[in-house]
Amino acid sequence: MSDDAIVSIDPTARVADVPARLFGSFVEHLGRCVYGGIYEPGHPQADEDGFRQDVLDLVKELGVTCVRYPGGNFVSNYNWEDGTGPREQRPVRRDLAWHCTETNEMGIDDFYKWSRKAGTEIMLAVNMGSRGLHAALEELEYVNGAPGTALADRRVANGIEEPMDVKMWCIGNEMDGPWQVGHMSPDEYAAAVDRVAHAMKLAESGLELVACGSSSAHMPTFGEWERKVLTKAYQNLDFVSAHAYYHDHGHRTHDAALMQDFLASSEDMAYFIDTVAAQADTAKEANHGDKDIAISFDEWGVWYQDAWNEQEEAWKEDSDNGLHHEPWPVAPHLLEDIYTAADAVVEGSLMITLLKHCDRVRSASRAQLVNVIAPIMAEENGPAWKQTIFYPFAVAARAARGDAYVPAVSSPKIATASYGEVDAIEAVVTWDETTRTGLLLAVNRDLNAAHDVAVSLAGLPGAGAGADAAAAGVQVTAARMLHSDDPYLTNTAENPDTVVPVDLDPAADLAADADGTLHLTMPAVSWVAVEFTA
Repeated sequence: MSDDAIVSIDPTARVADVPARLFGSFVEHLGRCVYGGIYEPGHPQADEDGFRQDVLDLVKELGVTCVRYPGGNFVSNYNWEDGTGPREQRPVRRDLAWHCTETNEMGIDDFYKWSRKAGTEIMLAVNMGSRGLHAALEELEYVNGAPGTALADRRVANGIEEPMDVKMWCIGNEMDGPWQVGHMSPDEYAAAVDRVAHAMKLAESGLELVACGSSSAHMPTFGEWERKVLTKAYQNLDFVSAHAYYHDHGHRTHDAALMQDFLASSEDMAYFIDTVAAQADTAKEANHGDKDIAISFDEWGVWYQDAWNEQEEAWKEDSDNGLHHEPWPVAPHLLEDIYTAADAVVEGSLMITLLKHCDRVRSASRAQLVNVIAPIMAEENGPAWKQTIFYPFAVAARAARGDAYVPAVSSPKIATASYGEVDAIEAVVTWDETTRTGLLLAVNRDLNAAHDVAVSLAGLPGAGAGADAAAAGVQVTAARMLHSDDPYLTNTAENPDTVVPVDLDPAADLAADADGTLHLTMPAVSWVAVEFTA
């Protein structure tokens, strides 16, 4: 094999330990994510609380560690109290974010029960759009307070005796966005988040608080927003959020140049992270601080937003015929993207980017979890199944342990309109020196060509330690590849296993040298995961 791409590890390339929260997800009251997704009391596999067991099983298989709830745009017009107490007494409200009717059958009490069954931490978002400081403090007391005060006792009366111990709180959502209820300027939000964060920390100093960052790297206030917000509220903040969605802008015409651009989307994510980290460091310096503000990349993934935008424009155009008087729907089919093989490779690339930046990105939430731009789909009264994007996340969540290392990559270049020339091969390695187990994740972002890749792992600290390992060198314990000759191929409810990773034969598909170098061929538009010991 004549390798045209070289991936190598230097011990100094260590980034940081891999944080468990990097493998988080997101549940919003949007479409069928909650109703018909995690909660469907009439389903044959619903448990005593109305939660779908088949969905719970897939959430566990996906490996989700922490779930952000209940939004998203939804939270900016949400009264948290509406989702507590007896279901028959909960008010029905209009959701301004998605023009839907919210029944409030699910709320924080119910989500707490679901999260315990799923084995996930909760990250709660508070309403900074139509509400603010008072509501945030009352919600904090209800959720985390010890019995003996009015709101904590209300929680106990509602059936949850113990404090929920929610540690991580998002103070609003995308408050820079003109689509957001109560959106603000950078200065307005900086003052607001400073007040709320200060008060919440007075109530519980151990909280980890997340300020809203920019909704994308293409917002007009990007960078300025982070600088102003973090400088003003530095003392009481722990994280700043980052949100980024990507899609193939040529998916309807199968335009090759646009697809190639899409395959390199992680370049934008890396730029986003680097810019926000620099602004956080500026805020630290301005405050003469001794802590780094971490990044919570709590919305990321592939989302074909053009379909939603068209739907929104049609809704607005209806106003030409007069005011809207029709009832708003309950849990309609919204944002139910069906993902391709190429989408899975891009999501694998985005996960690689998060791992490569895990010194600053200490939490992340793949958006969303079920039905809505999601890795898991659930049919009403029917089966739940895995989308193509399920697999790169699940492998990383299960096997990425220890420390992350950014390898040096020497690779053929591919030309993109948005990012210039970029490496065809992108990779990251995680390594647990204690157990001497590691994971290589790599993608071939080249739309047109396969590449033969050599991966040198000998530089990992402790690799080859001990007599047995020194003799054995690198041993591959599992290897899987996701690829389709047709990058537009999808999984469906009828054919859920059309695009799945295939096991590689270490003997036939992965040549290993005595010096700790692996050799493999990566087809065009492919993702690979190699688990190894050394």
